[in-house]
Amino acid sequence: MDIPVVDFDAYSLSGHAVSEETLDLLSGQLQTAFTGVGFVYLKNTGITQEELDHVMAVSKRFFLQPAELKSPYTRKSFANCPNHGWVAMESERLNPRRPGDLKEAFNFTSLRPDIRWPSGGAATGFQEAQTAFFHRCRELSLRVLRVMARSLGLEPEFFPDAHRRMGSDGNGSTLRSLYYPAVDSELVKEGQLRCGEHCDYGSITLVFQGQEGGLQVLSRTGEYISAPSIPGTVLINIADLMQRWTSDRFISAVHRVLLPPAGDGSTRQSLAFFVQPDDEFLVTCCHGSNKYPPVMTGAYLIERFNDTYGRE
Repeated sequence: MDIPVVDFDAYSLSGHAVSEETLDLLSGQLQTAFTGVGFVYLKNTGITQEELDHVMAVSKRFFLQPAELKSPYTRKSFANCPNHGWVAMESERLNPRRPGDLKEAFNFTSLRPDIRWPSGGAATGFQEAQTAFFHRCRELSLRVLRVMARSLGLEPEFFPDAHRRMGSDGNGSTLRSLYYPAVDSELVKEGQLRCGEHCDYGSITLVFQGQEGGLQVLSRTGEYISAPSIPGTVLINIADLMQRWTSDRFISAVHRVLLPPAGDGSTRQSLAFFVQPDDEFLVTCCHGSNKYPPVMTGAYLIERFNDTYGRE
């Protein structure tokens, strides 16, 4: 099964008026994708290639700095925002049974004005680019959530109402810049990947990829399918809390990033916007189902981080 491509122009960030008929069409297309494979490409979202290229270029300059210039901003260095900051190579294991992932990242979780950011030199413009892109992703994600609610016969704000605090200390939604350095095949540990097999934690994820390949999605038939970069699109997937919330109507699919072929010295970049409900929101199955017990978003997220990083 291929991942569908859906035209989102009618409800894009460009601000078109949208008819009920068009929303019905979009909701049906998203429902088909999210019940079938759990992923969808959206084109014509209003987020431009120029915006993406800019934030990726600024992010890459940050990652190419020596570790000693990045380490002052290490994740867990910020008391009020423990997930904010730089994540070094091999410090994550998204599949805990594998060695550490061959990637580094910078997590942006809060719009608080008092958080320290990398600045000056190679990091010039880093905060500004990340902040602007965070706002764009937040607005797009709310539109997608409204269409998803409609597809299930729910009130349009059913899902968005649980995400009102995105960008604050009371919500774990995260814009994550990811950099995968060139791989020295002689140094790779047995079973190591650029990103181990995993499902995302929250509601949905928006993924923006560079041109390099490697991302794969596990289909319902148990086979991995490629999820290549398609210029002008954003790849959106269902995450675990949304699968619980919808009593398995929407699928949170396992995915991974493979190593490049031996001798391939290319790097890889991506951006992911992980959409989480507010920390104090209690996720219960919609439509009166009791398939999963209620779970508090913030506590659930901490447990998932503990699996990824070890007990911190």
